[in-house]
Amino acid sequence: MLEIKDLAVKLEEEDKQILKGVNLSVKAGEVHAIMGPNGSGKSTLSYVLSGKDGYDVSQGSALLNGADLLELDPEERAAAGLFLAFQYPVEIPGVGNMTFLRTAVNAQLKARGQDEMSAAEFLKAVRAKAKTLKIDAEMLKRPVNVGFSGGEKKRNEILQMAMLEPKMCILDETDSGLDVDAMKLVSQGVNALRGEGRAFLVITHYQRLLDHIKPDIVHIMADGRIVKTGGPELAVEVENNGYSDILAEVT
Repeated sequence: MLEIKDLAVKLEEEDKQILKGVNLSVKAGEVHAIMGPNGSGKSTLSYVLSGKDGYDVSQGSALLNGADLLELDPEERAAAGLFLAFQYPVEIPGVGNMTFLRTAVNAQLKARGQDEMSAAEFLKAVRAKAKTLKIDAEMLKRPVNVGFSGGEKKRNEILQMAMLEPKMCILDETDSGLDVDAMKLVSQGVNALRGEGRAFLVITHYQRLLDHIKPDIVHIMADGRIVKTGGPELAVEVENNGYSDILAEVT
């Protein structure tokens, strides 16, 4: 589903190389986790895949179901089935949560040549999905993320993902700032979306999230590259011993 080959990326303004030849292949139905020290390029990878400004791709490719992501505008990438849950979701004052969600859902349906959801259809769907994430009606009525706690913002991100039903879901440190209960709720929302037609790339520092969202494959990223790949036991090794042994092994 996602095929990244020799991807090298630098910051446009600083001429600083961040990604130095990333190779990654994620098949439909799989959940991959990326771990690594601060500054290793994990979040940059998610930003480049989603189309954030400020990055210059100097070499390599990134394909989503065979389509060249790097040639698409951010909204085209979303319509193609890419979703990014942010580490720090922004507040959007003046834009109601329900209005935001329905506009996003219908924009993607339209881009895919499908019928848009009526107000009644949307309301029924969003209420059902919000209930599973313990998002109450008041949260749905408020402006997007305005006055939300960290846990509420992350649950709202997962609600967006549940409504948009993307093919490739990238979660950028979704567990940061969450208490145990909020993390369980977010993880339940993610696990409810797992299936053969969807893949996940989970970027995290901590094994604790991977206790709830069990990955098929774990990658260790350092200095702009993926330096080691293994099963879930690799995340446990990092939790117990840190990165130093792994980095010493691969350098």
